[in-house]
Amino acid sequence: MTAPAADDRPLVLFVCTHNSARSQLAEGLLRQRHGDRYRAMSAGTVARGVHPLAADALREIGIDPSAHRSKTIDDLGEIEPDVVVTVCDNAREACPYLPARDRNLHRSFRDPSAVEGTDDDRLVAFREVRQEIADWIDATFG
Repeated sequence: MTAPAADDRPLVLFVCTHNSARSQLAEGLLRQRHGDRYRAMSAGTVARGVHPLAADALREIGIDPSAHRSKTIDDLGEIEPDVVVTVCDNAREACPYLPARDRNLHRSFRDPSAVEGTDDDRLVAFREVRQEIADWIDATFG
């Protein structure tokens, strides 16, 4: 029996403060849209749990978030991402520098979990940010 071949797709790590919304959306979107060429992970400076509306926003477009879990950078162990993307200004400032093999990127997206109002109002914010992240991912990794 032969060992499975190593996965040589570049690893992209999305980092946000709580690893609950923006980084979770980015992880799911990259995997769905360009998973044939990239591996995706996400982490935060603090793990707060996957936001239920982020999970809903992923489900709406056919992404199953059941395997997503909120984790900290320390939970990742000794991984060596090829690309590290901070997706919020706070993570960029609060996060220890995470060296990437290839490049470090920063693209701040507004925090949909900070939106107040009804669940419908808040879900609209998650959908809008999901689309902004999807457009950026396609332009950057597509």
